[in-house]
Amino acid sequence: MTAEGSTAEGMTADVLVVGAGPTGLLLAGDLAAAGISVTLIERRPHETSNMTRAFGVHARTLEQLDARDLADELITTGTPITRLRLFRRLSLDLSLLRSRFPFLLITPQYEVERLLERRARATGVTFRYGTELLGLEQSGDTVTAEVRGADGTRTTVRARYLVGTDGVRSAVRSALNLPFPGDSVIRSIVLADVRLTEEPEGLLTVNGVGDAFAFIAPFGDGWYRVMGWNRSRQVPDSEPVDLEEVREIARLALGTDHGMHDARWISRFHSDERQVPSYRVGRVFLAGDAAHVHSPAGGQGMNTGLQDAANLSWKLASVLKGQAPDPEALLDSYHSERHPVGAMVLRSSGGIVRLAMAHTPLRRAVRSLLSRFVSATRPAAAKAMGMISGIGIAYDRPRGAHRLTGTRAPDLELGEGRLYELLRKGEFVLVTPAAGTGASAEAADPRAIPTAPGSVVRAHWGSGRRDSLLIRPDGYIAWAEDGR
Repeated sequence: MTAEGSTAEGMTADVLVVGAGPTGLLLAGDLAAAGISVTLIERRPHETSNMTRAFGVHARTLEQLDARDLADELITTGTPITRLRLFRRLSLDLSLLRSRFPFLLITPQYEVERLLERRARATGVTFRYGTELLGLEQSGDTVTAEVRGADGTRTTVRARYLVGTDGVRSAVRSALNLPFPGDSVIRSIVLADVRLTEEPEGLLTVNGVGDAFAFIAPFGDGWYRVMGWNRSRQVPDSEPVDLEEVREIARLALGTDHGMHDARWISRFHSDERQVPSYRVGRVFLAGDAAHVHSPAGGQGMNTGLQDAANLSWKLASVLKGQAPDPEALLDSYHSERHPVGAMVLRSSGGIVRLAMAHTPLRRAVRSLLSRFVSATRPAAAKAMGMISGIGIAYDRPRGAHRLTGTRAPDLELGEGRLYELLRKGEFVLVTPAAGTGASAEAADPRAIPTAPGSVVRAHWGSGRRDSLLIRPDGYIAWAEDGR
């Protein structure tokens, strides 16, 4: 064994992923499944913990997990919620979402990580837990990272690309000297996992009264996640928190503490709104909380990171396999597509938490009017649900492109099966009309179909539809043509 503090020349991989949270695990698993060699390092030792902040998986994320054959198993670990009630007046019916998963799944983050790690190991990812990134350099076609293991041994890792998925205190972002501009939105939020003597009336309980807000959601196994904030109790994260403080917040915001008892975990933290200006610096990329962090309102943090990974993984794989006609443009599109989404999530989650914190009569009146308007107006409710769930997120389309370009493809019924089952191959899917529909089975003009940066699975409509679609591995439409 190398002596502590000494340096050894180490492994080499196509991609080095730093951070084994959900974002890093999905990305690493995708790349390895595509035949790319991946090493994943994680500063923490390898251990499973139920101490987790994230607890909700939205519809769009479930679709991405379905494309990896993980969604149905994950659903068995949690509780689906079809209605969101906010501030007692705003009600969103998630069952109206046009998705195979018209609900919010309440399940702890560690269940998501468990499935993603199992997949990553099965596809051949090399794991190095207890390993810390010390620094990195880029030169030519290589990223060289210096890492330190738990025993103090320093190792050099060389990779063609590096992705930082190492959270809000990202060592990768620091090594790049990138700013992380933004502000602290709210201080002294408390989290707790508790049991309740009195079950809440609804599955999801949320309310704010100006001086306090609280949130209660069931894990489905008798435990409940509670999140709360008290304007009069603004203390540092290091200040101890006990169950009585959680009870007091619930009584202020909800009128009752529902008989909270037997807390298995209590924590205090603060919430920032920050976003890195560039998701790509040469051969290094940032994703998840390393790239953007925002308030927990709406439960969009883990979900946004997982969708970052789904966007980046197929692009990196295409470039590394030599399938991209314009590699640099394809890699740049990760930032151009995902940075605006991160900014949107900052605005929407920040808006929700500011409504919850409204404490003047005018602001509370505005919140009440807005809540009633969204609840009573179907287009407004649909837009709100689309943004929170991720179903409504779309990428900018080039000038002159078909109106569907850049939009999410729903789980289409095709002659060869469901679309998201076909996407499990990790390849593009070209859908054209079936024979006997009045159009050729290859109705799309081959000259009009763009060259896909990767292999293409051909499929046909299971109905009489006459249009044609080219769908990316992440489930977004790359090209479309109306039937002729």
